[in-house]
Amino acid sequence: MTNDDMRLVREYASRQSENAFAALVSRHTNLVYSAALRQTRDPQLAEEVTQVVFIILARKAGSLGAKTILTGWLYRTAGYVSGSALKRELRRQHREQEAYMQSELDAQAGSTWKQLSPLLDEAMLRLGQTDRDALVLRFFEGRSLNEVGHALGTSEEAAKKRVNRALDKLRNFFAKRGVSSTTAIIAGAISAHSVQAAPVALAKAATAAAITKGAAASTSTATLIKGALKIMAWTKAKTAIIVGASVLLAAGTTTVTIKAIAAHRVDESWRVPNPDHDHAPFLVEILPTKFPDSVDSLNSGSRGDNWIGIGRRVRDIAGIAYGWRTGRILFADTEPTDRYDFISTLPQGSAAALQAELKRKLGFVGHWEMRDMDVLVLKVRRSNAPGLKPPIDGRNDGCSRGRYHCDNAPLYSDSAHFPGITRFLEEYFEMPVIDQTGLTQNYHIDLKWNERWGQDPNHDALKQALLDQLGLELVPANMPVEMLVVKKVK
Repeated sequence: MTNDDMRLVREYASRQSENAFAALVSRHTNLVYSAALRQTRDPQLAEEVTQVVFIILARKAGSLGAKTILTGWLYRTAGYVSGSALKRELRRQHREQEAYMQSELDAQAGSTWKQLSPLLDEAMLRLGQTDRDALVLRFFEGRSLNEVGHALGTSEEAAKKRVNRALDKLRNFFAKRGVSSTTAIIAGAISAHSVQAAPVALAKAATAAAITKGAAASTSTATLIKGALKIMAWTKAKTAIIVGASVLLAAGTTTVTIKAIAAHRVDESWRVPNPDHDHAPFLVEILPTKFPDSVDSLNSGSRGDNWIGIGRRVRDIAGIAYGWRTGRILFADTEPTDRYDFISTLPQGSAAALQAELKRKLGFVGHWEMRDMDVLVLKVRRSNAPGLKPPIDGRNDGCSRGRYHCDNAPLYSDSAHFPGITRFLEEYFEMPVIDQTGLTQNYHIDLKWNERWGQDPNHDALKQALLDQLGLELVPANMPVEMLVVKKVK
């Protein structure tokens, strides 16, 4: 079947045979759709991911090697595309998808599968390519060990050992996340539940979209294609770097190798005054700033957990790494004043990686605890103020020296994208601000006060602007607040 897959791929690549490609899509739609559904937890988004995967297959058909295990390649590509898809989703959408997936899982038999399913794809994508291909062939495709060995170019006994080792890696991964099971139960659960029927019309729709290589794709789908191809290219480049490093080390050219690896790892194209986040490399780095006197900028990604900062304080980096507002950060010792450039743009796990880099490079870690703190309480002093206007469609939150602007946002929100004026005030005053206005609707706000670039924050002017334009006042108080406490560990 594997050889037949690649025969069809070559037939499509050489003659643009729609029949050959339709056969591939029909054969593997369920596999791709099921992997996408588990990761996105949204049937409609999973259908879009499935179409993107086959569009990428159509584009790359001519470059796939003869020894490619197509099902493994499709599974891996589904992971890349699903990761790009999730980057577009807001936290509210994610919670809705999670609730839907839970209801789907509740309807399935077997408590083990309910525990494994949310973790399965992350565990699979952490495996090496050969381990992952072996498990996809054995349990997702239902192949015999002899077929698995033949596809991998090994014996049946070697395939059996490979599968057992890979299952043991899955078992250890699940155990670390509180799911205790045996490899036999894991294998049975994956075999029984990992592939489910895709919507009837999806194979036809995916074929039609892929034959044109996505030429008529929507903006949403085109974005997914671009994001997935970027991840795939970066993964391939990293593999090439590692292989090249191994060869050089074996040859004894250690010094040259270390310099070559460093040159690839530390891509400093992002270290400019106004970095382009959309075209940044996938990196996590903290470096002494190149602009100690003139630049201070911070840009976030579409999901709010990918960032590039230029000339930022340790306070800012800790706030990004731990998902905490800079106004609710305490330093156990003296707060450092040095400035750094940092980047955290991995496809997944950027925040956790930035925490580790903050500890490794600068020796700081954070933890949360309740503290009695001086705070500012935001209250309504005068209702119906002219500055609180009905929301309009627009770009939402933004701020600069002497101005805060939003088109359609609440006074307070947990969203990293549209956090509201309360969280802006916390960052501005660098102390907790508690919203007690009782105002829950969204507003259009264009707040201005007397402040210019190069000046220190003008606290009094901002407070007066809040009162005059929005009818809001900041009242000093003291109360228990959960704070992020940052301390030096080395």
